[in-house]
Amino acid sequence: MNAPARYHVVHETRYDYESPVSISRQHLHLTPRDCPWQTCLEHAVSIDPRPGLEASRHDAFGNPVLQFAIESPHASLQVRAASRIEVRPRRPAARLAGSPAWERVRDALVYGARPVRLDASAYLFESPYVRVKREFAAYAAPCFPPGRPLLEGVRTLMARIHREFEFDPQATTVATPVLKVLEDRRGVCQDFAHLMLSCLRSLGLPARYVSGYLLTRPPPGKPRMVGADASHAWISAYCPGADGDAWVDFDPTNDLLPDTQHITLAWGRDFGDVSPLRGVILGGDAHAPEVAVTVTPCGEEPSADRDGTE
Repeated sequence: MNAPARYHVVHETRYDYESPVSISRQHLHLTPRDCPWQTCLEHAVSIDPRPGLEASRHDAFGNPVLQFAIESPHASLQVRAASRIEVRPRRPAARLAGSPAWERVRDALVYGARPVRLDASAYLFESPYVRVKREFAAYAAPCFPPGRPLLEGVRTLMARIHREFEFDPQATTVATPVLKVLEDRRGVCQDFAHLMLSCLRSLGLPARYVSGYLLTRPPPGKPRMVGADASHAWISAYCPGADGDAWVDFDPTNDLLPDTQHITLAWGRDFGDVSPLRGVILGGDAHAPEVAVTVTPCGEEPSADRDGTE
């Protein structure tokens, strides 16, 4: 079994506004959540300019949230979240064996079924970025022949998306409809997660969106660069079992079963529930964020050069 991994993660976001902002209210999902396989050992957020009001809470999905307000004029905003996280092995491949037939899981979650599984049911329906339509059910159907164990079908769907869709950062934006992604067969991790969620939910199978980070390795002989990593997204499929209900993660962008190389930040119905930083401002005119993420195994020091953004 792999040993636990420890990481230092720095997520920096900067806005430079074309005109001063008089009021800013922001909502952050930048605190890694504690899970059975993960512990956030240290976490700190620095904000410039300093907010007049800060409040911490948990959202409806159990994710830690930081809210703040700046009510004085400012020309820029910089948010820096630094965390130290321990990620423990999950033995993901072992969880695929013995899962129930996918139809059994679907039928256990139809309206009127007992017992009511509220946690799973929240992830059965359409959400702003995920659609429940026959086009997605038709795409996923070959991966779910009658009687196939649920998690084997999900893994087959993950592999198909990875094989048939091209990673292309220029092909989509956050506003690109998931039906367009299915048509064009290209996008980024966020698109592939929304696509896979649409496929599973269109079959009546609960699945949730997971945001986080993925460790990337520099080329041999090259130092790790500050800002060279990025936020990542994958999905988690619901699977009831004899030893209790479980959620099993799948990464369609990389055709991987997430383990110690994936750091979980938050989960929800789709990206809109767990956007790292969102809010409202008064003023500002044109502006766009600059985002840099650095994921460093504890004990390894990155180069001081910055290379790459989210």
